[in-house]
Amino acid sequence: MILPAQAIRAITPPIVRPFRERGLAGGMSFGLSVAGYDVRIAEDIILAPGEFKLASTLERFEMPLDVLGQVADKSTWARRGLAVQNTIIEPGWRGFLTLELTNHQVRRWRHILHPRPDGTLVIERGMPIAQIIFMRLEAPAERGYSGKYQNQEPGPQAARDEGV
Repeated sequence: MILPAQAIRAITPPIVRPFRERGLAGGMSFGLSVAGYDVRIAEDIILAPGEFKLASTLERFEMPLDVLGQVADKSTWARRGLAVQNTIIEPGWRGFLTLELTNHQVRRWRHILHPRPDGTLVIERGMPIAQIIFMRLEAPAERGYSGKYQNQEPGPQAARDEGV
């Protein structure tokens, strides 16, 4: 079941820190939404058409054992050709999210999607970048996430080989 705002707000300790009810940055919303939480980017990013970069969130997550998170695109950025990828946020995971960003613009779209004629996307630190949907598990997980990305530090984290 997808959690509405009041259920997300009621979880203690909070899933997201710092927790914001709602805010605006660059004409886009961040913080608690009707059924999710809109996160902000922690770095300035310049992304040329076809380019891929890692970024991270300003927000830190602490997932309860009975809640799973899923990262989704923000509509405004998606309409400009930006895709934000990430895996599921596992129950028990803690840390700052690393996001995988791809600018999918191609030459024929550039004049429609973004004011920059070359199709480059400029994303400033603090801008809303993705939305997180939280889902309640039928029962708490037997154990929480304990993999190599547990307690992820601020800043984008590159892929790690198993056992590292």
